[in-house]
Amino acid sequence: MRDHWTEIEKYLEDQKIAQELIGELRDFHMRYEVEDQVKERVEKPDILFYGKKILEMSIAALLQGDNLLLSGAKATGKNVLCETLAWIFGRPEYDISFHVNTDSADLIGTDTFINNEVRLRKGPIYQCAEFGGFGILDEINMAKNDAVSVLHATLDHRRRIDIPGYNRILLHPATRFIGTMNYGYAGTRELNEALVSRFMVIDMPEMDEDSVLFVLRQHFPDGEKSALKAFAGLFLDLQIKAYHGEISTKSLDLRGLVSAVKATRSGLSPIDAIQMGIINKSFDVFEKEIIEDVVSTRIPSSWTGKDIWG
Repeated sequence: MRDHWTEIEKYLEDQKIAQELIGELRDFHMRYEVEDQVKERVEKPDILFYGKKILEMSIAALLQGDNLLLSGAKATGKNVLCETLAWIFGRPEYDISFHVNTDSADLIGTDTFINNEVRLRKGPIYQCAEFGGFGILDEINMAKNDAVSVLHATLDHRRRIDIPGYNRILLHPATRFIGTMNYGYAGTRELNEALVSRFMVIDMPEMDEDSVLFVLRQHFPDGEKSALKAFAGLFLDLQIKAYHGEISTKSLDLRGLVSAVKATRSGLSPIDAIQMGIINKSFDVFEKEIIEDVVSTRIPSSWTGKDIWG
């Protein structure tokens, strides 16, 4: 635990998180051990979140036993924040992706036949409750309201799961749930008031240059600073275009940008890598032309891998 905590503490201090919160987090780690069978679910994410204010708000709410709901546009770092919070709290992470066909059996569990007897195959919410995990409720506004209504007693002060035919399950004291939601996606719907009342809500701000550069430097510490700044500028230019409705958010893809930069390590030209990672995410001819124009102002067609890696 000591080596694990040392790395977490350094990250928190680099983000200038208040020492009082760091101290409470340390106490949380000491209070709640992770059981051996789920230790593999506690791992450092590939990308860590950048943003002092959002981190402090999230940590404070979770320390007080609240659940979080992260709302915001695409590419604002919601899932990165979820993974980072699970890591800094040192808890096993359970990812639950919601869709229109999600039902209570997907969340809590369902009966199955094992060794000539009926047993409960535990769902991710059940396991999260059992082992004190952090449950990531991804795209929670994709699910039908009658599906998530089974979570009401789990998410409020009762902190329990009632399963017909089985014993009542009380949540481990370290269990927390973090929901994420995008507005405007096909299949999304308004969350009902009863569900929203069970969360503390954070409206995720759009990424700025510092946060995009932070992500790129994590992945590419050996990259040329000027090249990484150009890639960050490209992402921010696309973000502005999407905000004003000039293009869709399909090409506003930070994962795609990171993958494009990675591809240049293998000798692919930066412009061809951006074509795959960013431009081709749009399938509209006119939109693609706008994106190509934005790319041309940031990434010269004459660039080679040497311009990125020296």
